[in-house]
Amino acid sequence: MAVSYAILIRRADLPTRPALQEALAGLRFRLTLDEAYAPLESTGYLPCTLNGEDAGVDLRFEPADAYLHHHPPLQAPAEGRDILVRLRAGGDPREQVCALMIAAALAQCASAIVHDVEGDSLVPAATLLDQARRRFRALD
Repeated sequence: MAVSYAILIRRADLPTRPALQEALAGLRFRLTLDEAYAPLESTGYLPCTLNGEDAGVDLRFEPADAYLHHHPPLQAPAEGRDILVRLRAGGDPREQVCALMIAAALAQCASAIVHDVEGDSLVPAATLLDQARRRFRALD
């Protein structure tokens, strides 16, 4: 089962790689982003290291306008958030955990709004944190 998140964030709050890495560490996630991560520039598969093992996610940045136009209920909660971060992981549980951890870090530390595309619902930061920790423990 794929995991797909549309993350709405203010351009000014979009973290650099060191800032996002620090946010992940602050949440006690054992996830290291590849050096290739660059806000607004990275596109496609982003390698990561999850607890010492290879993993990764599909990551894309784009303006939020079109997404919000097609999802009117998100316009009010996402007010002022002008960047859309598309985060997707396929069926690999390790990649799904990476997506959850990154989404949780952006929601918790950068005030991002996370839309679960598959479930068509907003996911609060606390829920993402809980799911990421629970699914990480279940990996082995």
